[in-house]
Amino acid sequence: MSEPKSQPNYGRSIVSVALVLFLLGFFGLLLVQARELVALLKEEINLIVEVTDSATEEDREQLSKYLGKSPMVKDGSLRFISKEEGIQLLRDDFGDDFLEAGLPNPLYDVFVFNVKADYMNSDSLAAIRVSLKEQWAPISDVYYQRGLIDTLSKNLKRIGWVSLGISIFFVFVAFVLIHNTIRLALYSNRFLIKTQELVGASWEFISKPFLRRSIINGLLSGLLGIALLNGLLWLAEQEIPELKQLHRWPDILALFAVLLCAGVLITLSSTYYVVNKYLKMRVDDLY
Repeated sequence: MSEPKSQPNYGRSIVSVALVLFLLGFFGLLLVQARELVALLKEEINLIVEVTDSATEEDREQLSKYLGKSPMVKDGSLRFISKEEGIQLLRDDFGDDFLEAGLPNPLYDVFVFNVKADYMNSDSLAAIRVSLKEQWAPISDVYYQRGLIDTLSKNLKRIGWVSLGISIFFVFVAFVLIHNTIRLALYSNRFLIKTQELVGASWEFISKPFLRRSIINGLLSGLLGIALLNGLLWLAEQEIPELKQLHRWPDILALFAVLLCAGVLITLSSTYYVVNKYLKMRVDDLY
């Protein structure tokens, strides 16, 4: 049996579904990139480890080696600032009169580093603070911006729930739009479908060409939508080169795979539903 002859409708259907998948993928891409942006912001927050005046050079070296090898410390972020450097930095910021001549330097030697995003929450940071103070006697205290961390965590939870709601809405809208597109594409074939049923053709015989075509159309739509997203990524990188730091290609490739599967599954299920609907309708209802 030859496939239904309504290729122009299928062509418009492929493009329409691809545009819907592109919009769905664009929102998914924003979520993926936003997660990376949040991780970068988290890893910009400093932790400061104050070292007591009684600490020896050997104590500082051992502590530096320990922190440098710690899995919680962001690679390349650890730096040592002596009390002399610290007072000079403050003078640069506040002027030479910041500390009156003759007064002792009130600062401590400090290690400053950034914590990896996975550890950037109030509970983990509190545990890190306690652990460092218990293990290392030369440590006076560990400081971080607790209020900022708590606020960031609360806002991230809110953003997560809002994003989940928007994602569900986008998926629903995408399914409705794609279903209507498929229904319109098959509308011109409704008499062909019914005629085959009236002459005794089985459901499998009637539906097989349409279902096979829907899989091909879904793949083409998914590939076209992915191509549009790649083009958008390329244009964005040309305008804002810093965006390359946010790209995690495993996540982006997973998003592309989801779009491809979504294109096939939605077109296949919609085609199945529409063909079945026309088979159940009376001939008079087709007009």
